[in-house]
Amino acid sequence: MAANPVQLSGLARRLVEDNFLEEEAAREAAEEARKNRVPFVSHLVKAGIVGAKDIANSASEEFGTPLLDITTLDPEVIPKNLVDEKLIRANHAIPVFHRGNRLFVAVSDPTNRQGLDEIKFQTGISTEEVLVEEDKLAGFIEAFLEAQEGGGLGDLGDDDDVDLDLEAVDEEGGGPDEDDSGSAADDTPVVRFINKMLMDAIKGGSSDLHFEPFEKAYRVRFRTDGVLHEVARPPVNLGPRISARLKVMSQMDISERRVPQDGRIKLKISKSKAIDFRVNTLPVLFGEKLCLRILDPSSAKMGIDALGYEDEQKQLYLEALHKPQGMFLVTGPTGSGKTVSLYTGLNILNTPELNISTAEDPVEINLEGINQCPVNHKVGLDFSEALRSFLRQDPDIVMVGEIRDLETANISIKAAQTGHMVMSTLHTNSAPETLTRLRNMGVPAFNLATSINLIVAQRLARRLHDCKEKLDVPKNALMEKGFTEEEIDEGFEIFGPKGCSGCSGGYKGRVGIYEVMKIVPEISKIIMEDGNSLQIAEVSEREGFNNIFKSAMVKVKNGLTSLDEVDRVTSGH
Repeated sequence: MAANPVQLSGLARRLVEDNFLEEEAAREAAEEARKNRVPFVSHLVKAGIVGAKDIANSASEEFGTPLLDITTLDPEVIPKNLVDEKLIRANHAIPVFHRGNRLFVAVSDPTNRQGLDEIKFQTGISTEEVLVEEDKLAGFIEAFLEAQEGGGLGDLGDDDDVDLDLEAVDEEGGGPDEDDSGSAADDTPVVRFINKMLMDAIKGGSSDLHFEPFEKAYRVRFRTDGVLHEVARPPVNLGPRISARLKVMSQMDISERRVPQDGRIKLKISKSKAIDFRVNTLPVLFGEKLCLRILDPSSAKMGIDALGYEDEQKQLYLEALHKPQGMFLVTGPTGSGKTVSLYTGLNILNTPELNISTAEDPVEINLEGINQCPVNHKVGLDFSEALRSFLRQDPDIVMVGEIRDLETANISIKAAQTGHMVMSTLHTNSAPETLTRLRNMGVPAFNLATSINLIVAQRLARRLHDCKEKLDVPKNALMEKGFTEEEIDEGFEIFGPKGCSGCSGGYKGRVGIYEVMKIVPEISKIIMEDGNSLQIAEVSEREGFNNIFKSAMVKVKNGLTSLDEVDRVTSGH
């Protein structure tokens, strides 16, 4: 049986189309290059099959990559000590410019993505390719390397050589995930890479880091201002070492890869500041995905004014918070800021006169003066069990991380009816839906009507940066968004994102959008009559409690966020 013919790459196909090669000759050249383990372009030039200049011109047109005459460059401006000699020779690529957060790398074959990814990993800098003729690039690399006394390991930069102090953690990386015996020096790039990722995430104000292995790639993404973006693609073969290092830092079992694990990293970045990371592993098809949530203690002490409540909403929040008994519920999807809202309230209430206890899964931020109990399902300590114990410890205020089942709901409501302030969260889309969700759990209508004081539903929207630009939005489009004709005639400005070097796509930071619904007598009546969420929403609107979308429109009118961002976080209604 004949062997499968070599598939022509985009560059080889382009050379055939440009009549520099016959298709059969291109296949033979590709096969010969593969056998000799040399780049396809290098083989063509050394064998005299196609000229370097012709290849460069065709490649530039095929891939849209700019051409550079490298002989015009002053060797003194070439970045030194960024990439070691071995990597330059192996990938036949060399960094030629370093501008801001971009590293421009000279290549003769733009299809060599692996080489660019390896350089990006070693330097920690995003790479962009520029095309150079093969013979000129080969000569330049040799001259450059001969002029150097010796290449060293890539340097992450002075700002990134941070002495990260991991409390109570074995600093040896390695472990069973290593694919060779390796030495500490072998793991140094992985250790430095992970340290850089953690520091970059903190500096960039990210909330989560995702380390994700795939069959032919490894990806690192940050969630910043609620949106995920890719920041690095280390070589795929380093995936197990990255996982092992993060699991050691999190005090997990690195020999266990079959089941999810939870851990925690405490990172001391200065004498007075430490950042915690909540770490979770998930077995996936090609390794383990790790997700790190950044837990910044300062976020719990922002104060209510920084959260973004409107004046009337803030007043309702504070009134409910200072009631001697009843339930205070915060709802919304994962990542909508519910925990920060609860912690802000707890900080307001945290005085020596009050006994405050919380049951959390897990405890995200340590609050001095508050008794925080981490839920542990392995030993049977769930939310309901923790609540029962709290009620035997003379509490004034109880916070339950989440009401997930009927048992927890019933105990929470009984506590609220017997002289305690109970704070908790649920996963629902709006305040009225929270009441129907609890009814569906099996909580009696009478108990809901007599125990709940306030429900806050919330979202987080990206905040427009100062570079925002004014948009000309038609009147009918504004009316479709709920603005009245009188409001539009009075005049206000709608802004959209512009983008500059100081922001991310025109946005920087986030602002809270809230629906704050007080349980007034008419709403209690609907609950007692087993009414639905639509009836409750109608009464809430009549009482002047803005729903999520209307509250978002207030933020748009005030120039804090954009219409597109509101549509993204509220589904446009």
